[in-house]
Amino acid sequence: MALIVDAGGLYAQADRADPAHEAVAEVLKEERGPLVTSGIAVAEADYLILNRLGFDVELASLDDLAEGTFILEALTRGDLDVARGLARRYRDLELGLADVSLVVLAKRYDTRRIVTFDERAFRAVTPLQGGSFTILPADG
Repeated sequence: MALIVDAGGLYAQADRADPAHEAVAEVLKEERGPLVTSGIAVAEADYLILNRLGFDVELASLDDLAEGTFILEALTRGDLDVARGLARRYRDLELGLADVSLVVLAKRYDTRRIVTFDERAFRAVTPLQGGSFTILPADG
């Protein structure tokens, strides 16, 4: 089963000084299924990594992507329509495109498992296939 990884998970993996680094690294290391993220979440994480951690850490993060550590998914026009609908439905949460893109990918990969620190959003959002998200590392 796939594991969706949001920008916070990507950032924590890159930042060895982050308090969540070890927990995220362990979750990712133990995962047997594909690690999936969106290009939008990668762009968000890349901005933070470059500006907070520097160019060398950003390059190492890009190496992980190039080596296939993560499956980098794009959204189709239909996916964007679904994402817009989610943003409107959960308007009070003010979800950005990065977050709703991951909800769409969770449906595509038929998973409810996500590496995120945004518990406020992902505890409130219902996966498109029903149920609730398992938030890692918190629920691990």
